[in-house]
Amino acid sequence: MENNSQDTLVVTVSASDLDAGTNGEIVYSIIQNSEENLQKFKINPVTGQIRLEKPLDYEEKKTYEIDVQATDGGGLSTHCKVEVQVKDVNDNAPEVIITSLTSALSEAAPPNTVVALFNVRDRDSGDNGRTTCELTGEQPFRITLLAADAYALVTSETLDREQVEEYNVTVRARDEGSPALSAWKTLLVRLLDVNDNAPTFTQAIYTMVMSENEPAGRSLGRLSATDLDAGENARVKYALVPPPTGSLAAASFVSVDAESGTVRSLRPLDYEKVRAFEVTVRAADGGSPPLSAQAVLRVLVRDENDNAPALLHPPPDSSAAGELVPRWAPSGYLVAKVVAVDADAGQNAWLSYELAKATEPGLFRVGLHSGEVRTARAVTERDAARQRLIVLVRDRGQPPRSATATLAVALVDGFSEAHLRVSEEAPAAEPDEPLTLYLIASLCCVSALFLATAVAAVVAKVRRARRGETETLPTFPPTATESSAGSLPRSYVYDVCFAAGTVNSEFRFLRPLFPCFPAGLPPAPGAQRSSVCSQDAANLGGEGDWTAAQVRD
Repeated sequence: MENNSQDTLVVTVSASDLDAGTNGEIVYSIIQNSEENLQKFKINPVTGQIRLEKPLDYEEKKTYEIDVQATDGGGLSTHCKVEVQVKDVNDNAPEVIITSLTSALSEAAPPNTVVALFNVRDRDSGDNGRTTCELTGEQPFRITLLAADAYALVTSETLDREQVEEYNVTVRARDEGSPALSAWKTLLVRLLDVNDNAPTFTQAIYTMVMSENEPAGRSLGRLSATDLDAGENARVKYALVPPPTGSLAAASFVSVDAESGTVRSLRPLDYEKVRAFEVTVRAADGGSPPLSAQAVLRVLVRDENDNAPALLHPPPDSSAAGELVPRWAPSGYLVAKVVAVDADAGQNAWLSYELAKATEPGLFRVGLHSGEVRTARAVTERDAARQRLIVLVRDRGQPPRSATATLAVALVDGFSEAHLRVSEEAPAAEPDEPLTLYLIASLCCVSALFLATAVAAVVAKVRRARRGETETLPTFPPTATESSAGSLPRSYVYDVCFAAGTVNSEFRFLRPLFPCFPAGLPPAPGAQRSSVCSQDAANLGGEGDWTAAQVRD
């Protein structure tokens, strides 16, 4: 056996000699016919035992021939040949020899792509030299037998560098000896990146806030997109997508840094014009061809308190608005309502009203949120006939902004008296408001219609008189300065009052009045005395006296 140790007995040779004595004494030796034999074997000169000088190796030499010489004391000798056959032992593990290797493999390589070629060699013989190969671990590779002891390492499935960047492929070779011996060889396979992944934004919608009137160049935030590829295939650049034609040019409001994705404002914005806008952002990698992804950038404009309250009533460009308050007005009487709006939003548009200045501060009060001006107490005779109020309108912005409204209030006993006083003190102002013009035109139309009706009535009476038709008319006392026949059986009195400085007018329609005759004068035939004459006369502002014109009307 090739694995026998040193001094192992190989064989014993024996020779005989018929002589006696010294001539019959035999000495054994190995003839130096091979240096290799002398290195491997040795012989006992007396016993003839051949032993191993050192262990044999079947893989070096399988058979040895040893010439042994036996010599007696007389010098006579004889020879024999000893043939030693070395028996193989499985003392050599298989050996893997790489003949070709692709250390860098594209991740786009299809299945069955050859990665490496290698041979397996075992110096043993028989079953001890018969080998098999296999891969250890779960890997996307397999071994294909090409020829005797020639193998190929190929891919078994598609590869993805983004999941695994490199593989340590271990090839195991094993013989069929007993016991079996094995050998391992590790191959490093790196995957080359292919641009097969588009950039991915960390958010589908980015929301950023900018204040109105914010200067250009202010940073609003940062976009972020990642790419699973490597190298240039993973280098992401950002850009705004041009908006469709006819849409709001929101791309002119902000800019995006191509390298960092930082969003900056390009110009100040007005919240009252633009409250929010959206733009589309594209992230493209540096691959060939490049891949890209899109996200929505939504920018909200934050309102700043840059607008003061605007007065709707009374208008700020008109003179002090005049309001009429009767002397009998109780506490809580609605005098006027200040109406204001604010173009801002949120608390910047929350308005509060307060009485800043008044001729008599204790007489009026203003609703904090309604803006209604009401009497704080009942009006008395001692209060001045003319009151001037200044109402302060303030928002809740930081800093707050405000506006003032001026109201002129007249305390009157009656609306007609107030109208006369205003007419005497100042000439009537030329109406500027459309509503006043409409009222004047309406009054003109009514007057014209009334005159036309009167004329038609007179004409009808004249025609009746000519046809001999007579009509008994009521007679009036001789104290009346004028008398006339009329076609209207009863009279109507209209009291019209216009408030100076306002477009509001009030009309009073009183009930029909019947002629009232002085005491002691009988009514004309067919006439009836009214039981409410004195009351109607009082309502007309007189002491019960009637003029001839009033009776005629």
